[in-house]
Amino acid sequence: MGLRQLFDEMAARLAEEWQCCVVVPEPYPGEEHLDLEGRFAAASSLTDERVLGDMAAAADRTGAETATAIGFCMGGMYVNKAVSTGRFNRLVSFYGMIHVPEGWRGPGQGEPLEHLSNGDPSSLLAIVGTADPYTPAEGVAELRESGVQVVEYSEAEHGFVHDPARPAHRPVDAADAWQRASRWLWQFSGL
Repeated sequence: MGLRQLFDEMAARLAEEWQCCVVVPEPYPGEEHLDLEGRFAAASSLTDERVLGDMAAAADRTGAETATAIGFCMGGMYVNKAVSTGRFNRLVSFYGMIHVPEGWRGPGQGEPLEHLSNGDPSSLLAIVGTADPYTPAEGVAELRESGVQVVEYSEAEHGFVHDPARPAHRPVDAADAWQRASRWLWQFSGL
């Protein structure tokens, strides 16, 4: 739902641990003042063209030939969609929406599964919890059928990895998910 201190700190940590350039695009440029409710309300005005274009442009600005993408929640949904850009060698979606939530649908929003079919779904690792309403079992089955590598964590809720302050956080599963993401991105990306 946008940049905040948590993601600034995560980007710095990943850049140091992985010794790479990390770029975090703001999905609501010029509207950083919006609170969480305002961002939810504005989600339907986001367009895939702009958000995916910003992701690819950020990767291009690094000057790196090889790029990867990671996203959480809405960012995970856009990582699912970013498969279609062909710009990212490997991608990891942490509990990214498999279908655009009803309140977020707008004229510029395409369905993640449609984007997946326009790229190489085998480049995507989807990390999901079985108790997450945004990644229901039937949606997870659709991801698998499309060729996405899926890792499920039993009884994990939405947001169980990225924010230790959340009630849904599961430290052991989060550590395992980060290890899997790291292996996926580094072992297979050519980096």
